[in-house]
Amino acid sequence: MSAPTRLACPTCRRNITWSEEFPWRPFCSERCRMVDLGTWLTGGHAIVGDPVESAPEAQAPRPAQDDEPA
Repeated sequence: MSAPTRLACPTCRRNITWSEEFPWRPFCSERCRMVDLGTWLTGGHAIVGDPVESAPEAQAPRPAQDDEPA
C-alpha cells in the first residue's frame, strides 16, 4: 500500500493529506476555499488567453404603452 499523498494548501500552504479528513481538498478548510474563490472573482487569478472583444450594447426599442400618445 502506498503512502497517502501530502500537499500544501494553495491558500495558506498548510500541509494536508489527500484524504477524507480534508473534505475541502486541495484546500485545508472551507475558509481557504472561499478565500481562493474570492481571489478568482475579483480578478486576482486569471487563465491567460486571447482577449475577448465585447459586443456593443444593442438597445432594443421600448414596446409602446397603451396610455402613451402615438
